[in-house]
Amino acid sequence: MEYKQWNVQIWISEDDRDAVTTATAVLFTPDGKRHESVAHARRNPDDRPVPGIGDELAAGRALSELSAKLIEDGAEDVAQMASPA
Repeated sequence: MEYKQWNVQIWISEDDRDAVTTATAVLFTPDGKRHESVAHARRNPDDRPVPGIGDELAAGRALSELSAKLIEDGAEDVAQMASPA
């Protein structure tokens, strides 16, 4: 059985007012492909700043978008292989 490892890196930043958290998730595959997704989390102005919550929401959203992109890429690859040349 062959095992492979794919690595995802997530960069998280917050604006100066701690109102918007941005997460960028990047997947690097062994064959050199790079997939990237960016997502945000916005704090309600009435809520107190809790950076960990924004980090979780933004990172989760970026990973969710990355997941959808990978599924779409795989489906397109299958369709290309199934179509006659």
